[in-house]
Amino acid sequence: MTAPDRTLPFSGSRRQLRNHPWRDYALFFVLVGPNLALLILFVHRPLIDNIRLSFYDWNFASPSRVWRGFGNYREWWHRDDSWEVVRNTVTFTVFAVAGSMVLGLALAMLLDQQLRGRNLARAVIFAPFVLSGAAVGLAAQFVFDPRFGFVQDLLRRVGVTSPNFYQDPEWALFMVTVTYIWKNLGYTFVIYLAALQGVRRDLMEAAQIDGASPWRTFRRVLLPQLRPTTFFLSITVILNSLQVFDLINVMTRGGPLQNGTTTMVYQVYVESFRNLRPGYGSAVATIMFAALLIITVIQVRVMDRADAR
Repeated sequence: MTAPDRTLPFSGSRRQLRNHPWRDYALFFVLVGPNLALLILFVHRPLIDNIRLSFYDWNFASPSRVWRGFGNYREWWHRDDSWEVVRNTVTFTVFAVAGSMVLGLALAMLLDQQLRGRNLARAVIFAPFVLSGAAVGLAAQFVFDPRFGFVQDLLRRVGVTSPNFYQDPEWALFMVTVTYIWKNLGYTFVIYLAALQGVRRDLMEAAQIDGASPWRTFRRVLLPQLRPTTFFLSITVILNSLQVFDLINVMTRGGPLQNGTTTMVYQVYVESFRNLRPGYGSAVATIMFAALLIITVIQVRVMDRADAR
């Protein structure tokens, strides 16, 4: 009996490609080149231009720019309203991310079961995500209106006076946060629902046979299997929540008072297009980009350490 031929089927073609490396490079540039060009043109170049503009003092109506160095950054650091905006941004982001992920997972676990009408319920939950943020914000104004809104009517029926969501800064931020969670709940819900389809049911059944409580099964068996999905959602939801503009612009325009619901991304708009200070607005955008980069790097390292255990 002859020994089996262990030569790889592609060894000849690999040898030919090795003799013609330019073909590899040509194929690489043909496949990757267009996407790379678009990425450089519409992502990297605007980012570099934004960082460069942050070192200038410039007005849109002026043909010339004045070099300011780190003056815009020092001004942002010493302005009192900057830290109020940071507080609004952190508060909104923390509650928006936690609320949408927790509720999304809970609804996904509920509608992953064989329930009557679950497909309709899935569609209803996901529908707000595909709607325009401006349309959702406009509709939410009628929901939270302290005179004739839906929330006011519910509270009146139980004998509670509705807070003035448009005059109290804390209630205004609460209103915007709840509206954002409702609009984007469908995103986390669908991602978690898809992840639940790949959960190992045998592990869940084994835990139940061993007498593990539902909470212990959820914490020790289900959550570890959903860790990659949770990591992915934590990054994308944080990035999306930090870039919310349409809801704030339609519902409160950054108020009440001066900066009641102003976040950093809305401050970029105000400084650049209302106050006509694009240099200072670019500095705020650069600071926000640096913060996002640091948060993402920390999340990646935490995930890597958790996987290494």
